[in-house]
Amino acid sequence: MGYANEMQNKLPVIEFTKENSHPHSTSWISTRENVVRALEDYSCFIANYDKISLEIHEAIFRASKELFDLPVETKILNTSEYPGHGFLGQQPLIPLYESLGIENTTTPQGVQRFTNLMWPNGNDSFRESVLLYSKLVGKFDQIVMRMVSESYGIEKDYETIRESMTYLLKLIKYRGPKELEKKVGLSPHTDKSFITILHQHQVKGLEIKTKDGQWLVVDPSPSSFIVMAGDACMAWMNGRIEPAEHRVMMSGNEERYSLGVFTYIKDLIVQVPEELVDDEHPLQYKPFDHYKFLHFYFTEEARRSKCPIKAYCGL
Repeated sequence: MGYANEMQNKLPVIEFTKENSHPHSTSWISTRENVVRALEDYSCFIANYDKISLEIHEAIFRASKELFDLPVETKILNTSEYPGHGFLGQQPLIPLYESLGIENTTTPQGVQRFTNLMWPNGNDSFRESVLLYSKLVGKFDQIVMRMVSESYGIEKDYETIRESMTYLLKLIKYRGPKELEKKVGLSPHTDKSFITILHQHQVKGLEIKTKDGQWLVVDPSPSSFIVMAGDACMAWMNGRIEPAEHRVMMSGNEERYSLGVFTYIKDLIVQVPEELVDDEHPLQYKPFDHYKFLHFYFTEEARRSKCPIKAYCGL
């Protein structure tokens, strides 16, 4: 399908099927071209991915609602040494927003550790739903990044960082704004991740900013995902793909649930592949530590910067 519904005020929609998700299929190359074009033009795209069934979609959002129904005293046990990876809620600047983070979410150990923290007596249905969902989305992330790396001729560099990839699942809830409250669920920002894959439940709110300054609303669908480039991806790719600026605007009084799977590179110094540096594209970024960047992002220097990743490792 590719760019079949690319029009003004629309984001590219790309269909991922069993056939075109296989590197040796005839449709892999055309899908790969659409993915790279979408990321270059929009920094993101909407993916219809048939591996996530309606049953899996409903199960993961049931698990999410069950999690947010826990008392705050339990949820605050979700801590992390990395800013923003644990429980966030009741913050004056984003009063409608609440999230919990599951680190190493594609591993049984990561999900088990989080589940035991929230439910000391165990919760098998939560654990199984989260692990299944996370593994499927993690595999999808790797399909997308394989397409990108093949297109730019940097497969070996991608294989190196893939071995050091770790995934964070954020379960996110927004309450509906009260009568006099602002409708901002989450202020405009780019993600600090490598790639972010977002999945919405039934209530819309996510908006993506295009390069010409328009805000486009992304409608929820059980089979659709929003694939976005993060700051670390821009630095690794020497600026060829920019991060997607996005926000959440709430309307009405319904609660909104969403999920984000965020890719990070751990225990590896990330550097721009040689193939992405030439006379037209001089080197823009020094080698960087992705997790140290997460800490840098919350410093005064980063807050003053228009582009924290450039302030951190730009040349």
